[in-house]
Formats: sequence, structure tokens, C-alpha cells
Amino acid sequence: MADYQAESEKLMAESQKLYQSIGETGKDFLQMYQSAVRADELTRKEKELIALAIAVAQRCEGSMIVHVKAAVAASATRAEIAEAVGVAVAMGGGPATIYGAKALDCADQFLEQE
Repeated sequence: MADYQAESEKLMAESQKLYQSIGETGKDFLQMYQSAVRADELTRKEKELIALAIAVAQRCEGSMIVHVKAAVAASATRAEIAEAVGVAVAMGGGPATIYGAKALDCADQFLEQE
């Protein structure tokens, strides 16, 4: 079983190095991302579930981990995460089922820590 907490920490450290290395581009990206996920008409939880579904459909494990963790931090339940994964599978087809299963495993680990 993957250790998603350790992977999350590694991803965050690597991302910070990248953002520092690319200067203004990194700073601007982070600012845009923070603006995009800020609660407005949609809650932070809803936005993280959308981001999770996109990550699963695009088969991006790093983004999947980041957005599962953020969704859990925003009070998403396993059932809500599973429903978002279901939409991703519908949109992403068979390959999304592999990442959908990983997303639920990841959610189980982060939910255990809550």
C-alpha cells in the first residue's frame, strides 16, 4: 500500500523547489491557484472535489494526492470523494478506474488521520 502522507510531503517539497526555481512564474501560478480554489459561489470542498475528478480523469497521481488531502481538509467525506471519482470514471473511461481506486485508498489514509 502506498504511503500517501509521505508522498504528499514529498510532492509539496518538490513543488516548492520548482516554484522557487521558476521565479515570477511560480509565484503567479500559486497566486492563481489560491484564487481559483478560494470559496465563492462554490465551497472550497466542492472545488477540491472538482479538482480531484479532473486529476483522476487526467491520470495525474500527484494532483490526485494533493486534491484528496485538500478535500479531506475541507471536510469531504469518503462518500463525496467516491462520487467525484465516479464522475471522473464516467469522463475518463477505463484508465480512470485505476486512479479512482488509488484516490479512494488515498482518501482512506487521510480520513484515518482526521
